[in-house]
Amino acid sequence: MGKVRVKTFDESENAELEAKKKAKREAKKAQKESVKSEEIIDVKDETETVKTPEEEIITPEETVVTTDEAITTLSDEETESSEKQKKTKKEKFVKVKSLSDRVNANRKMVSKTEKYPLDKAVTLLTKFKTGKFDESVELHINVKEQGTSGTLTLPHGSGKTLRIKIADDAVLAAIEAGKIDFDILVASPDMMPKLAKVARVLGPRGLMPNPKNGTVTPKPEEAVKKLSGGELRFKTEAKAPIIHILIGKVSFGDKKILENAQSAISAVGLSKIKSAVLTSTMSPGIKLQIAN
Repeated sequence: MGKVRVKTFDESENAELEAKKKAKREAKKAQKESVKSEEIIDVKDETETVKTPEEEIITPEETVVTTDEAITTLSDEETESSEKQKKTKKEKFVKVKSLSDRVNANRKMVSKTEKYPLDKAVTLLTKFKTGKFDESVELHINVKEQGTSGTLTLPHGSGKTLRIKIADDAVLAAIEAGKIDFDILVASPDMMPKLAKVARVLGPRGLMPNPKNGTVTPKPEEAVKKLSGGELRFKTEAKAPIIHILIGKVSFGDKKILENAQSAISAVGLSKIKSAVLTSTMSPGIKLQIAN
């Protein structure tokens, strides 16, 4: 057998070795902690140098609009837009309602406060610029008492063609079927009980025959002739003491209009009249001097 050499270590050597190992471990640990500390410091520095979203948006030279300010600004813009739209609508309305040159010219020819003698009023009326049709001429009379009524015959007619019929069984059947093709209905007394069936239809339209206005008569044919010749009935409105009388057309001329107007005023009665206005379909009203 060969010789075995055994190397022995005393206790002092073992202690020294252990101390070196321990010092080496502590040095490594200290180094690791140092590296971690440096990393944390670097992260802090980076965090401090990075701008927050607010810092990026807000700078001393920039003006930032807050949410409330943005809402207010939007509200102001909406209000302005709404006001413009309203103004535009209003302007359109004004344009639609604006008076024509013809109407303005006619209004300048007559005073709103002055009262004119009948002959001068008629002359003034026929000088007005008219529309593209033959305008009707009317008298509007304020009377002292409600219920004033009567009949009159215009010397030159009203210019309106009246559809006049005499009531019979055929006319009654047409009314019951809803067909009314007349302006005046004349009836004999023996026909009135039959017409009672359609009184609700004719009454509201002012077409029911009545002895007071001469449309109920034993001689209906004669009544038709009178009515066709220009005889008409007038009465106040249901809720106001005002009478409206059609006295002709502008094409009649001064003389015929004047004579028709005189007949109408005479039929109503000067003592019953408070005031009167002469006008045509599209003209301004002309106030009349009424001598009681």
